[in-house]
Amino acid sequence: MGGKRMEDLFPKGLLRPELFLGVASSISARTVGVNLSEAGRPSGSHFGGGRYGRGEVGEFVLIEGQQSLLLGRISEVELRESERQSIKPDFVGNKDLDAIGKIQLLGCVALDDLQVMAGIDAYPRLGDRIYAAPHQFIASLPRLMDRDAEEDCAVLLNLGTVAGTQEAAVSVKPERLFGRHCAILGATGGGKSWTTAKIIEECIKHQSKLILIDPTSEYRGFVGGDIVHCHLGSPVEKAVGSIECSLPPTSFIESDFVALFEPAGKVQGPQMRAAIRSLRLARLKPELATNGIIRKINECKAAVEAAEKEAGISSKLDDPRQPFDPKYLVAQIEQECVYPEGFGSQRGQKDPTKWGGEDGNFSYCMSLVARINGVLTSPAFTCVFQDYTLDAITEKIDNFIEGQGKLLRICLSGIAYEYNAREVIANVIGRYLLGKARGGSFLQQPTVVLVDEAHNFLGRHIGTDDYASKLDAFELIAREGRKYGLSICLATQRPRDITESVLSQMGTLIVHRLTNDHDREVVTRACGEIDRAASAYLPNLRPGEAAIIGTDFPIPLTIKIREPVSKPASGGPSYQKYWGKKAASAEA
Repeated sequence: MGGKRMEDLFPKGLLRPELFLGVASSISARTVGVNLSEAGRPSGSHFGGGRYGRGEVGEFVLIEGQQSLLLGRISEVELRESERQSIKPDFVGNKDLDAIGKIQLLGCVALDDLQVMAGIDAYPRLGDRIYAAPHQFIASLPRLMDRDAEEDCAVLLNLGTVAGTQEAAVSVKPERLFGRHCAILGATGGGKSWTTAKIIEECIKHQSKLILIDPTSEYRGFVGGDIVHCHLGSPVEKAVGSIECSLPPTSFIESDFVALFEPAGKVQGPQMRAAIRSLRLARLKPELATNGIIRKINECKAAVEAAEKEAGISSKLDDPRQPFDPKYLVAQIEQECVYPEGFGSQRGQKDPTKWGGEDGNFSYCMSLVARINGVLTSPAFTCVFQDYTLDAITEKIDNFIEGQGKLLRICLSGIAYEYNAREVIANVIGRYLLGKARGGSFLQQPTVVLVDEAHNFLGRHIGTDDYASKLDAFELIAREGRKYGLSICLATQRPRDITESVLSQMGTLIVHRLTNDHDREVVTRACGEIDRAASAYLPNLRPGEAAIIGTDFPIPLTIKIREPVSKPASGGPSYQKYWGKKAASAEA
C-alpha cells in the first residue's frame, strides 16, 4: 500500500455508525451469526451516494474483531420461529424485528494500512459490532489484496463498478488479471463477450500487446492505427482493413498431418511416415528429386542412402518440425510401396543395391490417398495448401511482435469445421506463439493471447485410435507460457469442456451467470474453499455481472462490467426486421 495508513485512505473512518447492522450472536469456524437490528426496516438506507441493504443477502460486512477487522459476506437471513408468523402480506416494517443473519468469513483487514488477506487471524467474540462495508472499500479490494501494490500505478484496467452501485469503480492491475492467466466464463447471454471486449478496450489504452483468436468475427469492431485485423479464409463479415492471409504448411508438424490424414491400420501409417521422410530429403537435397519426389520403384539406393547419412541431413529427416511439401505426398506414398531389395523387378532375382517393383501395398492405401486429396483440395484448407501468394499469418505475427501495434486480431470465421480445419489451424497458430515465447520474443514485451470460444480448441483429440493427435498448444501456453512472458486469457461458455488441469492454471476467473450444474461444479473444483461458497451466487448473477475469483483474488468480488464502446457483434438474426419486411412486401 506504499505506506498509506487507514486515515489517509478513509479520513472519516471505515466503520461508520450510519452503517451499523448489529452484533455477533454466534461464532463458528466459517460463519458468524449476527442479530440484525436494522433488518425490520422496510428498505435499505443511502449513505455516501450509495444504497446499503443493512442486512441483505450478498452484502459485504466488517466485523470489529479483537486484533483486526474481519471481512465477511451475508449468506443467509432468517427469523426465529416465534417471530416468523409476524411477516404477513401487510408487513410494512418493524424496527424491533429480531432477525438473524449468517455471515461467511472471507478474510481479515489490518487496522493500520487496511491490507486485506484471506484467512482469519483471530475470531470475533460474542457482542462484537458489525457494520456494512463501504462501497469504496469493496471497490478497493483488488488493490488492498495486493501485497506488492504501489502508491501510484500507471496501468490500471477500469472494468466496472461494485455490483448494485454506480459510484464505486473497480480497477485491476494487469499483473493481477493476466499474471497467472485468466479465464472468462459464462453461459450464453451472461455478458462474457462484453467482458472480453471491455478488457481489450481497457488494455489498448496502454502500450499493450494482445493477440486475439476470434473464431466468430465478433470483435471486428475495434478500430485504430494500433490495431491489426487479419483473416484466414473468407469470413461472412470482414473488419474494415482486414488483411487476408495464408498459413504456410511449413508451420505444420508431422503430428498435424497424421491427425488430418488419419492413416489407418498397420500399412497406411508406416507408409505415410516413410513418404514424409523422403519428402524432407527431397526438400533438403533437391538434386535427388524428380518432379518433387524421391523415385524408388526399381531405382538405385546409393545416392539416397548416402544423402541420408550426411551430417547436416540425417538428424533432420526424423525431426517432426522439419518441413516438406505436402502436395507431393500421394505420389511419394506410391514410391514407398516397393519391395526393399530389388525383388519383383525381375522374377526370381534380388538386387540389394536397388529398390524393387511395386509390392501391392499401395492398394491398401487408397482410402488414405482419397483423404489426402480431399484435405488438400478442401475449401477449408484453401489458406494452407492453395493460396501461396497471400501474406503468411506467421509473418504478420512476427511484425506485430516487433512493431508498435497493440492488438492483432486473427479471424478464423472463414474456416469451415470439416476435417477439423478450424481446430487444427488454431492449434498451429498457438504452437507458433509458444515457439516464439520459448525463443524469448516476449520477455521484453509481455503479451496476452486471448482465445474466444476456447472449448473448441482445448482438450481436443483428432485422428484415429492408432494415430490420434492431441491439440494441446494452448494448454502448453497455460502451463509454461508465464515464464516466457506469454499469458493466455480464455473465454468460453462451456467450462466443463475445458480440462481441470487447464482451469487450475488460471489464476483469475471472471465468472458470469452459470446455470449448468456441471459448469459450476468444474469452476468450484478449480477454486479454493472460499470460492466454493461464492459459487452459490453464480446462477443469480444478472447479465453483465461477474464474480472475480481465483488465486490472485482470494476474496471473491462481484462487479458490474462497464459497457464497452466497441460492442461485440454477437447478436442473432433480426426476424422482426427481415421477416416483417417480407410479409409487408407480400401484402402490398
